Amino acid sequence: MSSRSQDDNVFKALAHPRRREILDQLKDAPRTTGMLCEAFPDIDRCTVMLHLKVLEEADLIVARRDGRERWNHLNALPIKQIHDRWISQYAGHALSIIDRLKSDLES
Repeated sequence: MSSRSQDDNVFKALAHPRRREILDQLKDAPRTTGMLCEAFPDIDRCTVMLHLKVLEEADLIVARRDGRERWNHLNALPIKQIHDRWISQYAGHALSIIDRLKSDLES
């Protein structure tokens, strides 16, 4: 998969607030699909599994089977790659503009 296509999948996955909430649930420890369903009682199991599928396609989670349980593990590497490719470059530019503004105001 090309880098651009993978970035698109990550952005698509992160665009939905429920998927971001699922990633927040996985931030501290892996969770089974059942645990995630319990964490979101307002949506059904099928919807949780659809969100997990999108996250897995974006490589943001890795699922491992242990008997009948499916454990979902966070994979933060794609988020870091998005940060390195997009956010850090723009943040550096914004800081230089702020620094220039500060210098202009002090003059």
